Amino acid sequence: MKTPSTLQSLVALVLVGLTTLLSTASAKTDTPNIVWITSEDNSIHWLGSYGNPHADTPNLDQLAAEGFRYTNCFANAPVCAPSRCTWITGINALSMGTHPMRSRYEIPHDRIKYYPDYLKEAGYFVSNHTKTDYNIGGREDKEPWDSKERFAWKDRPEGKPFFCVVNHTQSHESKAFGDVTNTTHSPDNVKLAAYHPDIEPMRQNYAHYHDAVKTMDTAIGEVLAELEKDGLAEDTIVVYNSDHGGVLPRSKRFLFESGIHCPLIVRIPEKYKHLWPADQPGETVDRIVSFVDMPKTWLSLTGAEVPEIMQGRIFLGEDTEPGQEYHFAFRGRMDERYDNVRAVRGPRFLYIRNYMPFAPWGQHLNYLWKMVATQAWEEHYKAGKTDAVTSRFFEPKPYTEELYDTQSDPDNVNNLAGNAEYQAIIEPMRAALRDWQVEIYDAGILPEAERVRRAEEKGVTLFDYVRNPEWYPLETYLDAADVALAKDPANLKTLVEFLDDDDSGVRYWGAVGCLLLGDDAKKAKKALNARLKDDSHDTRIIAAWTLINLGEKDKGRAVLADLLDNKTYASLAALNVIDWLGEDGEPLAEAVNNFEPGAGVQPGFSGNLQTYLREKFGLTPPPNPQPQAEAKANKKAKRQANKKPKE
Repeated sequence: MKTPSTLQSLVALVLVGLTTLLSTASAKTDTPNIVWITSEDNSIHWLGSYGNPHADTPNLDQLAAEGFRYTNCFANAPVCAPSRCTWITGINALSMGTHPMRSRYEIPHDRIKYYPDYLKEAGYFVSNHTKTDYNIGGREDKEPWDSKERFAWKDRPEGKPFFCVVNHTQSHESKAFGDVTNTTHSPDNVKLAAYHPDIEPMRQNYAHYHDAVKTMDTAIGEVLAELEKDGLAEDTIVVYNSDHGGVLPRSKRFLFESGIHCPLIVRIPEKYKHLWPADQPGETVDRIVSFVDMPKTWLSLTGAEVPEIMQGRIFLGEDTEPGQEYHFAFRGRMDERYDNVRAVRGPRFLYIRNYMPFAPWGQHLNYLWKMVATQAWEEHYKAGKTDAVTSRFFEPKPYTEELYDTQSDPDNVNNLAGNAEYQAIIEPMRAALRDWQVEIYDAGILPEAERVRRAEEKGVTLFDYVRNPEWYPLETYLDAADVALAKDPANLKTLVEFLDDDDSGVRYWGAVGCLLLGDDAKKAKKALNARLKDDSHDTRIIAAWTLINLGEKDKGRAVLADLLDNKTYASLAALNVIDWLGEDGEPLAEAVNNFEPGAGVQPGFSGNLQTYLREKFGLTPPPNPQPQAEAKANKKAKRQANKKPKE
């Protein structure tokens, strides 16, 4: 029989065990709140904490002092919709075919949930204030969120942890528009990029945008103050970053540093010290972080399920995964303008591969040309006042590959790709890009209209289409693209063979290769002529352009005019090529003027480009006949109105 003292000892031991068990369980359920603060369109270059001596961003600078400032955070896409598409799914938009701007192609929602869905399953209250813009069809952007209020945590059910996105539009590109002559910030106190001419309107636009960033910083300060006032700061991880780079011309939409290098600041309370990525607040973290890493990381921090379908790596917390050697980025169509680019960013060097080197950087884009800086820069260029660096934006791309040393050349104006001494750097980056493209099923190696047509014929989403190697033999296309982009006359025989391939994707790259060879492709004229009736309209367009360049101008123009007249599904591509033709495109003015937007992918953007080309060619739009259905409806309404009322 046990003595009373022995019984007391056993009871004490049981109580200690229960207390330990309960405290451990409590710790596991004590998940942090997260407030994810985002701003629009500003790269790292607009914040004081990232080294701009002219920035006026006290709230974000203080947040960096209280948190951890990441020095190598990059957007996967240099514009909002594809960037946010990547965020909401945790899958690169390029991997789903949803990377063209303002496209809203569908994805298989039964297999791809949004990260707030997993947060809700884990017991979180989730909100998103002001911005969704996910570029995905088949599901309403607002559907996964509990609230859209700015300080939505105030409305959450009692005891629920929260995950609140608070987006700020004050730094959006549109805030760089308008009058730039009356600014608080001085135009004298700006740091111009090396590619921008030092002219007064440019300096004024810089100052104007500095004012916008200051307004954004003030608004972010209000969010932080409200969190403090509500007594939640010590229970909440605060994350701040921009949604991509920008915003003066040659930043947003482009895969240079100015377009993808973004601020990322994470403040973690002492309560969650075990999650700190460095020893003390105020320190920097040099790990490479890609935007595609973020959804996985948020789910991991909150104890939610992290689905296998998500790409990227967890970069913070107890389940942190090994960092990546490179960040990968992509660019497709931006509004009415086509381009197709990939980028690889290491700790120091930036590698860029242009899949459409025939597309100029500075294509006239309706939205971008609303900015005074863009207009003034173009005028300065046309007046012959720019130098070799500041004129490059408005001229055809001189190279397929680019390599920049971001330490010595942060503005990316000195391309090192052709230097023999840098081949040891560029070769592994080129190989890493190829491996990544295969791994994530790069959906952009065929033209947009072509891949959309094919997927529709199969009755599947682009996501599923590019994952079927019989329909989309990606490695075959990448090999064909490599041959085409080499611009090597020795490859002409291979390119002619491509033009006769059973797969229209290979034929397309055969035509591109001939286009890039210029006069060295003369012996391919017969094969190119055979492609003027190709089932692939994109292939037909490139073949026609190549023949125009090779002297068969009337024949090539006739094909382009016929495509517009018959409302080709690739109408936007045809209009872009007509613009790129320069003077050789002017005889197609009538075809452009008479073209009726409404056919093909993105018909609205075809209309935008048609309007620009009409202005370029000095055209007056033809009378717009009333659509038949509308005319009938109007006649019926008129008859009804003229009827005498019954007695």
